[in-house]
Amino acid sequence: MKFPSLASAVGVLALFASTGLATEDFYVGTYTKFFGSKGIYRFQFDEKSGAVSPGQLAVKTVSPSWVIIHPNRRWVYSVNEGPEGKVSAFRIAPDGQLQLLSQQSAKGADPCHLSLDQTHRFLFVANYTSGSVASLPVQRNGALAPVASFQQQHGGGVNKDRQEGPHAHSIYPGPANNFIYSCDLGNDHIERYRFNEEKGTLTPVKTPAAKIAPGSGPRHLVLDPRGFAYLVNEMGNTVTVLRWDKEGGTMHTIQTVPTLPKDFSGQNTTAEIALHPNGHFLYASNRGHNSIAVFAVGENGRLSFVEHASTKGKTPRNFAFDPTGRWLLAANQDSNDIFVYRVNSYTGKLTPTAQRVRVGAPVCVAFVQGK
Repeated sequence: MKFPSLASAVGVLALFASTGLATEDFYVGTYTKFFGSKGIYRFQFDEKSGAVSPGQLAVKTVSPSWVIIHPNRRWVYSVNEGPEGKVSAFRIAPDGQLQLLSQQSAKGADPCHLSLDQTHRFLFVANYTSGSVASLPVQRNGALAPVASFQQQHGGGVNKDRQEGPHAHSIYPGPANNFIYSCDLGNDHIERYRFNEEKGTLTPVKTPAAKIAPGSGPRHLVLDPRGFAYLVNEMGNTVTVLRWDKEGGTMHTIQTVPTLPKDFSGQNTTAEIALHPNGHFLYASNRGHNSIAVFAVGENGRLSFVEHASTKGKTPRNFAFDPTGRWLLAANQDSNDIFVYRVNSYTGKLTPTAQRVRVGAPVCVAFVQGK
C-alpha cells in the first residue's frame, strides 16, 4: 500500500499548527510484518473537528502491537511481539519523533499488553504465547531495567486448539496497587498477584480473582472504581460483568451479555473493551462482524444494549477516546485504516464521520493525554 510522503505529511502537520487548531498527538502501534508497516506512527488530531493528519513514522521498531504513554507525557512504551519478546522504552522528542531509551527482554513469547503500576515506577507485561507475566523497573530517565519479577501462569481450557495452555492476554494494577490482575485466555481465569511496590515483585494468590465460563477466552478488562469489572471474552464473544472486591481482590460474575446480534452467523472474535470517560457507556469491538457494540451502564453495574456501530473497515482491534471524550478512533487492522466517530455522551451512540487515515496493520491507538 502507498502512504503519504514524509514531505507531504510534514506539510499537513505544519498546516495544523498554523491554523491554531486544538490538536492532540496520538501514536499508533502496528504489526510490522504486514502491509509495509515499519513501527510506531504519530498523528495529530483536531479535537474540534475530528480531523486527523496523515501519519508519520515516529520510530522504526518490530511489531509494536501495544503502546502506552507514561503519565508525564515524555515517555512511550511498547511491546515487540515475537518468539523472543521485547519491551521498548522511548523518549518523545520535541518534534514528536520517538528516540529509543532501552529495550529489554519480556522473558516470554509474544508480549501483547502493557500497563504501569499506580506509582509509575514499574511496567507490567503480559506474554501471550508463553502464558507469563513480568514487571520491569522504570528508571529515572524513563528507560527500563531488566525484569524484576516473573510469573508463569498455568492450566488450559476446553478448547484444545486455542486453550492447550495458559495465554496471558492483558495485565492491570488495582487502584490501591495491592493486586495486579491478568486475563488468561488459555485457562479462563482472571489471575491475581499481590504486588510489592517497593521491590516490584508479583506474588501469585492461590485462587484466581475470577473463573469465567469455560471456553470464553478472557482478553481485556476494565476496572470500574465503583466496584465493578468488565471483561471482554475473545472466544465467547461476550462481555462479563463482575462485582469487584477491591480490598480482597476477588470478582464474582453478575451478568454476561453477547457482543453480536442474534442473527449473525459468521466468524468473530472480540478484541477491545473500554468505558466512556463519563462512566455511563461501555464499548467492545468485534473482529468479523466488524463493529463496536455499545452498552449503557446501569447504577447496579449491569449492561443494556444500545447499538452496533460499523467500523467501516476490517478487523477492528483497539480503539480509544480522545481526551475530550467527544470522539472515538477505531483501528482496523486488516483494512489498514483508523476511522473516527463522534460520540454522543447522552446516548452513547457513535456517529461515523468522513475522517479516515491510512496506516499499515494498525493495532493500538494511544493519545498523549492532557496537553
